[in-house]
Amino acid sequence: MNRLFVAYKPSGMSSNQLLGKLKRRYGVKKAGYSGTLDPFAKGVLIIAFGNHGRLFRFLNKTPKRYRATLWLGAYSPTLDIEKIETISETQPVSIDQIETLFQSLVGELTYLPPKYSAKRIDGRRAYEFAREGKEVDLREITSTIYDLSLVHYCHPFVTFEATVSEGSYIRSLGEIIASRLGYDGALTALERLNEGQFIFENERSLDIKTSLSIPKNRYNGTIQTILLGQPLNVEDFDLQGAGTYWIDNGETITIFEITSEGVRYILNKVEAC
Repeated sequence: MNRLFVAYKPSGMSSNQLLGKLKRRYGVKKAGYSGTLDPFAKGVLIIAFGNHGRLFRFLNKTPKRYRATLWLGAYSPTLDIEKIETISETQPVSIDQIETLFQSLVGELTYLPPKYSAKRIDGRRAYEFAREGKEVDLREITSTIYDLSLVHYCHPFVTFEATVSEGSYIRSLGEIIASRLGYDGALTALERLNEGQFIFENERSLDIKTSLSIPKNRYNGTIQTILLGQPLNVEDFDLQGAGTYWIDNGETITIFEITSEGVRYILNKVEAC
């Protein structure tokens, strides 16, 4: 079974555990997901059955939007409720102060990812080193914060929504917000509302042709040439500039690349749904 759809991961379950449940429910052996969610987080998770995992890198998955609740005064090395170690008394701040801070964070933001994260270091996940008590050399990353808005403030809890680029860490964003307000901070809730155009719609199969982030091209030769995987000429396409494109074959699509050396197939005869 080749299929792409959006699942909803509940809090308290790892992304792998959800994938295992879905494999058993649908009776499939080969499956994967895009964009790991922390166990305490919930929200949308793009799932692929069969060979459709090869499409992940071509999907329109950015920007992503999250809703999170930040506990001002709570310290946790994981930056969430998994390992709360201390809770400090904090004084209320004004709504204006929070909103002004949020406006100042919109744009490019450079920071260190969490020690307890799935980021790979020397072939291992950062959280593996952290759980062993080992220090790791985390490098700064830069994310784009497209929008940051206050949803609700009931001291000491600040609920906000953030629209961010792929690879952003909302736990780190929460830490930055708390720090600039003068406190420690840890997330008590985190929900991914969407990944690019993808939202949860009861595990409805995605239409591949409307889900791709790469431009559509047109082949002016014989379609059998593509279906048989035969060599292609740049001159036979409407768009001839260097780049990655897709072609509509009817029930299937083809993804290919145009370079200075010619045309190269990336994926051919992929089922469109």
